[in-house]
Amino acid sequence: MSDSIKHECGVAMLRLLKPLEFYQMKYGTSLYGLNKMYLLMEKQHNRGQDGVGLANIKLDVDPGKRYISRKRSVTANPIQDVFKQANKRFIELENKEPDKLKDTKWMKDNLPFTGELFLGHLRYGTFGGNTIEQCHPFLRQSNWKTRNLVLAGNFNMTNVDELFQQLVNIGQHPKQKADTVTILEKIGHFLDEANDDIYYKNKESFTKKEITKVIEDQLDIQDILIQSAKHWDGGYVMCGLLGHGDAFALRDPNAIRPAYYYRDEEVIVVASERPVIQTAFNCKSEDIYEIKRGHALIIKKDGSVEEKQVRKPLERKACSFERIYFSRGNDKDIYNERLELGKRVFPKVLKSIENDVKNTVFSYIPNTAEVSYFGLLKGCHKYLNEVKTRKIKALGDKPDHREIEEILKISPRAEKIAIKDAKLRTFITSDESRDDLVAHVYDINYGTVQSSDNLVMIDDSIVRGTTLKQSIIRILDRLEPKKIVIVSSAPQIRYPDCYGIDMAKMGDFIAFNAAVELLKETGKENILQETYTKCKDQCNLVKEDMINYVKEIYKPFTADEISKKISELLTPKGTKAEVEIIYQSIEDLHASCPNHQGDWYFTGNYPTPGGTKVVNTAFINFIEGSNKRAY
Repeated sequence: MSDSIKHECGVAMLRLLKPLEFYQMKYGTSLYGLNKMYLLMEKQHNRGQDGVGLANIKLDVDPGKRYISRKRSVTANPIQDVFKQANKRFIELENKEPDKLKDTKWMKDNLPFTGELFLGHLRYGTFGGNTIEQCHPFLRQSNWKTRNLVLAGNFNMTNVDELFQQLVNIGQHPKQKADTVTILEKIGHFLDEANDDIYYKNKESFTKKEITKVIEDQLDIQDILIQSAKHWDGGYVMCGLLGHGDAFALRDPNAIRPAYYYRDEEVIVVASERPVIQTAFNCKSEDIYEIKRGHALIIKKDGSVEEKQVRKPLERKACSFERIYFSRGNDKDIYNERLELGKRVFPKVLKSIENDVKNTVFSYIPNTAEVSYFGLLKGCHKYLNEVKTRKIKALGDKPDHREIEEILKISPRAEKIAIKDAKLRTFITSDESRDDLVAHVYDINYGTVQSSDNLVMIDDSIVRGTTLKQSIIRILDRLEPKKIVIVSSAPQIRYPDCYGIDMAKMGDFIAFNAAVELLKETGKENILQETYTKCKDQCNLVKEDMINYVKEIYKPFTADEISKKISELLTPKGTKAEVEIIYQSIEDLHASCPNHQGDWYFTGNYPTPGGTKVVNTAFINFIEGSNKRAY
């Protein structure tokens, strides 16, 4: 994605199933868990650069000793900073008293991050400030271990106002109207109730001290989550640790946000991406499972683990953007899906270049589009093989070998055209001067393109198109091609996301701006006001009764007509080459990613009622000139 979009957070949860001395004996280190967490989080670095947090819980610690550790950071290199803090005491011991690092009992009694339960979080700030207070994991503390809750997640709730009011109605006074705080307090409320229920049922049979153990054994995590998540509307993977040692990872009913887990005799691990677990634990992909939609993976203190239903599973709408761009491409299925995205968009490219492959150079931008680029080339090779076959057949029974050699030489002209330079920073406030500097973000390989050539560049997706207009097209035009074709492996992004991706405002989408321009040009500007009125009329309805009327903005035009207008809007003044922007079709997206058909940002078909409420609010904000988020 050439546009800068903040997006998905990442989670990593690890439960060590053996005593620390086991890992010391087998792997030569008592820091096995901490080291694995570093690997799990570093391999998900793509999922969070604004902030990082790490928490650890020790099991069966004597009273008076600290059993919960937490470090968070919002520095420029937050992962390194968190683990530098976590490892500080260990490094000091290694230099002064190395033998103590082999004494696992002493370590657990005296050092932080030597427990059996770990929870890590990588944050992309889609809402609120980027301060340490916004950094997961969040901690709800108590002197009773079974009431302590550590929470982190990859989520966005569309109905924070409703959830906040529910807390107020039960007598709470939340310190902040944010989904993170609201969710923490919601689960915390039902955790407190569960503690109270068990206590009052058993207070005549046990001493207060003994009841603590009874509560640990009898806490029903499934029921706590059922009560807590009853009214949640959003996409989420919620991970939590309880102070005594239970843990859970809960996934939303539509499977919008990704969550995978692996277990063996030594560990149970949860992460946002499958290949991360494969790399960290050297296991096979078939041994890693998705958490089912609407289910929670519940790990009890005794190490037993079970997947239990919390919400009724709804239609699977797993986020397709995960496959197109957000997740790392080394997952075997994602790799093949991105290849397929490139292959399937090739016929549109062929039409754009009028079948003139000989005079076309193919490349990609940015680096994350590389796999779909390989798919584009595969599509081109398939087409050329058909061309070669026809040409050879046309030579007859006694073909000339030199003619065959010439035919076999036909191949795509694949080049590395654009190279991203070091990130440029500027304090220039003048738009004209600033744009000139931005236009130098990429370097290009001169001499690769001739004036008679088409230049085809594939991108993951095009959201705003700002980088294309201000930088990329200007730079590519310096190569003096006949035509520049920008190919998006994703369809047109037309609607806001409200489940974790930072795409919240209608005015940010070039496809929306193109549709608005077309309405004005075709004398259909009245549709804007009519749609606004319909959206406003819904404001007093419950979200379940709302309709996405914003679809009517796009209805008068074909996808190709909108793409043509986008090409006009994103072509900088003075560009010499003809510019055409091509998008993937919805049908080919679904065919490429058959198990991840969450496509609301392309189609407006939101998987939850809250999504429909958000898109209507976003459109109202646009018409009223309000530059605020819709949730």
